[in-house]
Amino acid sequence: MNQAVLNVVVARRRDEAPGIASFELRSEDGGPLPAFEAGSHVDVHLPNGLVRQYSLCNDPRETHRYTIAVLRDEAGRGGSRAVHDLIREGECLRISAPRNHFALAHDASHHLLLAGGIGVTPILCMAEQLAASGESFAMHYCTRSRERTAFVERIAQAGFAQSVQFHHDDNAGGSTFDIEQVLKGAPAGTHLYVCGPRGFMDFVLDTARANGWPQERLHYEFFGAPANQSAAGGAFQVRIASSGATIDIPPECTVVQALAANGIEVITSCEQGVCGTCLTRVIAGEPEHLDSYLTDEERAANDQFLPCCSRAKSPLLVLDL
Repeated sequence: MNQAVLNVVVARRRDEAPGIASFELRSEDGGPLPAFEAGSHVDVHLPNGLVRQYSLCNDPRETHRYTIAVLRDEAGRGGSRAVHDLIREGECLRISAPRNHFALAHDASHHLLLAGGIGVTPILCMAEQLAASGESFAMHYCTRSRERTAFVERIAQAGFAQSVQFHHDDNAGGSTFDIEQVLKGAPAGTHLYVCGPRGFMDFVLDTARANGWPQERLHYEFFGAPANQSAAGGAFQVRIASSGATIDIPPECTVVQALAANGIEVITSCEQGVCGTCLTRVIAGEPEHLDSYLTDEERAANDQFLPCCSRAKSPLLVLDL
């Protein structure tokens, strides 16, 4: 996994909609930034010590900048508030090189892009890349109201504007989002991509599966862990393969926390099982997967897990650490 750290400067900050700000990041030395593809995100090291993941939403052909957009969430864990309160134009930041867990399937005959709220960020980047490569796609962008919709002007001025439909909950200047009709109207072989609030995503994915869409044509990226994800579980033990040390994991403690208390550091970022930074190989034992990162096939293999949130079904896990 690429842990490279890039030094960037905030070249521009812009309010895109109430509570949503975008940030243009450029290399501190003025040089080009590493190339990226649609669906990529970067880890942003915030001034208060937090690290959060944000999707890149600019045209992937651009090498002189990265653009992210952040919704201020008063009920969140503090990352978005730190972005809005602490990051100004001219601020120097450290970010990771781009990573992509939400890639386009370029062998698809058609792409259906579905965005809910701030989930538009990776979806907008996908629209840019698909339009540039001449691939067939349709985009649906769902928000509470037109006034709370980010990037309206940018989309209106884009060459792919005719491929985008807006849907607003208050139905002011937009159409009602009928997922059943959207799915039925998709050409055969279409691949679906969805990002947004958990409820929106679950609704889209559940409807698609109920309509016979195979898992391999469903692509998604969660911003946070499920609301019902277990924060704790029963006690178990972890054995470190390299040293043979055995660590007790109490019910109220995550694996990462218990290991850190015993001097064993595991690199983490989101701490919610979303980003995959702490992915660790399991040599023996059966994990209890509580993440939103691994696929069903990867979970079934039981040879890796996310120690920031996942636990164990067996009394002991042996980890490749």
